[in-house]
Amino acid sequence: MEQVFSYIIGLGAAVMMPIIFTILGVCIGIKFGDALKAGLKVGVGFVGLSIVTALLTSALGPALNTVVEIYDLQLKVFDMGWPAAAAVAYNTAVGAFIIPVCLAVNLLMLVTKTTRTVNIDLWNYWHFAFIGAVIFFVSESLAWGFFGAIICYIITLVLADITAKKFQGYYKDMDGISIPQPFCAGFVPFAWTINKGLDAIPGMNKLEIDAEGMKKKFGLLGEPLFLGVVVGVIIGCLTCSSFAEIVDKIPYILGLGIKMGAVMELIPRVTVLFIEGLKPISDATRSLIARKFKGADGLNIGMSPALVIGHPTTLVVSLLLIPVTLLLAVVLPGNQFLPLASLAGMFYVFPLVLPFTKGNVIKTFIIGLVVLTLGLYLVTYLAGGFTLAAKDVFAATGDAAVAIPQGFEGGSLDFASSPLAALLYWCTIQLKWIGAGILVLLACGMMWWNRVHIIRNQKLMEQKNSTEIQSIE
Repeated sequence: MEQVFSYIIGLGAAVMMPIIFTILGVCIGIKFGDALKAGLKVGVGFVGLSIVTALLTSALGPALNTVVEIYDLQLKVFDMGWPAAAAVAYNTAVGAFIIPVCLAVNLLMLVTKTTRTVNIDLWNYWHFAFIGAVIFFVSESLAWGFFGAIICYIITLVLADITAKKFQGYYKDMDGISIPQPFCAGFVPFAWTINKGLDAIPGMNKLEIDAEGMKKKFGLLGEPLFLGVVVGVIIGCLTCSSFAEIVDKIPYILGLGIKMGAVMELIPRVTVLFIEGLKPISDATRSLIARKFKGADGLNIGMSPALVIGHPTTLVVSLLLIPVTLLLAVVLPGNQFLPLASLAGMFYVFPLVLPFTKGNVIKTFIIGLVVLTLGLYLVTYLAGGFTLAAKDVFAATGDAAVAIPQGFEGGSLDFASSPLAALLYWCTIQLKWIGAGILVLLACGMMWWNRVHIIRNQKLMEQKNSTEIQSIE
């Protein structure tokens, strides 16, 4: 069983998603050729996105390492990046069975009407495996590991339902799509609370500056492309210890700026492929549900947040937060995590934040600043458990990607900086049975609340359909 699912995961998202989309498309009545084309576009989108993020990592990585050396910024939690975190998650006993277990939970919740999301984003199931693996190695109990993973999955599905309408209303061409990724979902309570608090400040609720507004107000200075170049040049200058060295390294500095600008410009273009591939599948799914399942029009397909990370506000805020987060990591007392390899994952903080802030750059920046400040401490908090899991996987597989340098602990911005991951870890490891009871009550309460709203919406839909039929007659 472990070998089967390790093989499937080993295919990667770029191969898995075309296969899943083609099978799904044929099952819901799309012609094989059209379903295959849709799936291939999604797969190509993942390839394009991985190339662009690799460009960001390869350009920024050496530059930031030089900055760390010059200013002696080394902290004891080594940033392994999300690919290493995913490798650790899937190469454990929890990760080996996470796909069938979570799919079974998803099916049960659909049958009991406690969710309306069909989560086909199988690659990102590594998030559930990650927290399960960390709990497993710290508690030395596989049962506790699966308990944490399943609770995380349930909470994430409900949050995906809660945010689906806002998500679909804010982003274009996302009808019938929800985001059941726990890294994004974990920031939703903060987005809602902080946004409400900011609206209560006189004048703040009238300060509407989105990415398009920045372009109109600041012209070239408000363009993500130009901001990328500027930030890249600034980081390039920081790699120099004197003005004379800056002069000598002008080609390198300008090249780094152009590469950062390229990332900001290419990500939105790549994400268009996701939308083109997704649209025929989502349209056919809604049509099928409307025909076959009376009152079930609210069913959503759970997809990766990669669909929308090309939004201008996400790009601008992520770019501005890169140097700010590095500074915070150094000056915050008690923090031991310096994000370097994880910086590409910063884009994924905001897909479910923007629907609450309506793309307001200032509000989104403030929320990002709060959650990333908290996130640095949470990565430090989870580093011990993550290190245990990583060392076990390295001993079993010899995978250099999960090797932790001598004298360091391991960490990653995604998913270890999520409040949801920290909550699950704290409840299961620190509070044990009391914490388990709290988590069960939380999960059951969220499912009950979701079921009430699902049934209410179905009844309203049935009444609406009945009224329309009577009016026609």
